[in-house]
Amino acid sequence: MTTGRRLVHDPEGLNSATWPIRQDELLTSADCFFTRSHGPTPTIDAGSWRLEVDGLVERRLRLSLDDLAALPRHEVPATLVCAGLRRDEYYAIGPLPGELPWGPEPISTGCWRGVALATVLRNAGWKPEGRFVEFTGLDSVERHGHRFGFGGSIDIEKALSPDVLLAWELNGAALPPDHGFPVRAVVPGWIGARSVKWLGRISVIAEPSQNYFQTKAYRVQYQVNHRDPRDVSSGTALSEVPLNAVILEPGRDQTVAAGRVRVRGWAMGSGGRAIASVEVSPNGGSEWQRAEIAVAGGEWTWCLWEVTLELPRGRHMLAVRASDSSGATQPAAAWDTWNVKGYANNAWHRVPVQAE
Repeated sequence: MTTGRRLVHDPEGLNSATWPIRQDELLTSADCFFTRSHGPTPTIDAGSWRLEVDGLVERRLRLSLDDLAALPRHEVPATLVCAGLRRDEYYAIGPLPGELPWGPEPISTGCWRGVALATVLRNAGWKPEGRFVEFTGLDSVERHGHRFGFGGSIDIEKALSPDVLLAWELNGAALPPDHGFPVRAVVPGWIGARSVKWLGRISVIAEPSQNYFQTKAYRVQYQVNHRDPRDVSSGTALSEVPLNAVILEPGRDQTVAAGRVRVRGWAMGSGGRAIASVEVSPNGGSEWQRAEIAVAGGEWTWCLWEVTLELPRGRHMLAVRASDSSGATQPAAAWDTWNVKGYANNAWHRVPVQAE
C-alpha cells in the first residue's frame, strides 16, 4: 500500500507516481503504482488479442490469453524501478535537456502472476543462434517521424530464468490498462524499460534489439556528444538496476521535533542479491548508525528499513548507504554516477531536515 499525493511529470499525465510511499507494507497497491509511458495507453480487446512468437524459433506461435492461461502459472513478487529514479539530484551538476525530473518516487513493488517466459520459449523451440529475446508492445510511439511499438531485448540467459514472466495479473487482479493490459513482460531486477507493456510480439534474435529504446535511449553514456547533446547511442545499454537505498521519512526540508527522530526508507540489492546492511548518517556521512530491516523483501524486491537518530536543534543532512551480499557498496556522490541522460543514480541519498 502507498499513500500521499500524485506527482505528474508530463502534460498528458502518462508519467506519474505517488509520494511519499507508505512504509509498513511490502507491496504497492495498483492505483498507487508509478506509471511510465512514451505514448498513449492503447485500447486492446482481450478476446481478439494475440501474442506472436517468432524469429529464431523452430515453431512460430500465435497465442491467445486462453492459450497462456492453460500453461503452468507462476507468481513473482518484484520491484519495478524506472531508470530515471533520482534524476533530480543530477540537476545540481548540470541540465539534462528533454528528460523527466524524476525524484525518488518512480519505484513500486507488486506481486505478478502469469507464465514463465521460459515455458513459452521452450514451446517455440528457440534455435542455438538465438542469443537475445526482444519484446515489442502494441502501443504507438513516434520518434523522428517514425511510429513503432516500444520495445527492447534481454539476453537469452536472463530470458530463461524462471522468474521472468509474461504477466496478466498484478496483486491478484487483471493488469490495469496503464500497466500493460492484457499481458506485459516482467523482468525482475532489470530496469523497468525492459518489462515491456501491452505485449504484442516476442522475437528470438541473434543480436540485441534494434528498437529505438534499446539503441538510442536507456543507455549510460558519460561523454556528451556536442553535435547532439541528447545522443547516447555510443553508451552501454542498461540492464540490471544498481544497488540503491532511499530515505522516505522524514522528507526533504521537513521540520521535525528535536530529539529522537525515526528515519525510514527502502533498500534493494542488484541482481537479486540480498541487502547485507543499511547505515544512516545524521551529518552527511561523517558518522553512521546501522538501521534495522523492518520489512524483509524477497529476491527481487526492495526491503524496508528504519532507524532512530538523535537530532539536536538545527539543520541536519541525513544520508543513507547500503551494501549487499556481494560486498557491493554505493558511491558517495552523484558526481560519481552522472551520465548524459541521468540514469541509474545510486549515490548516497541525502535529505536535509530542520530540527526544532
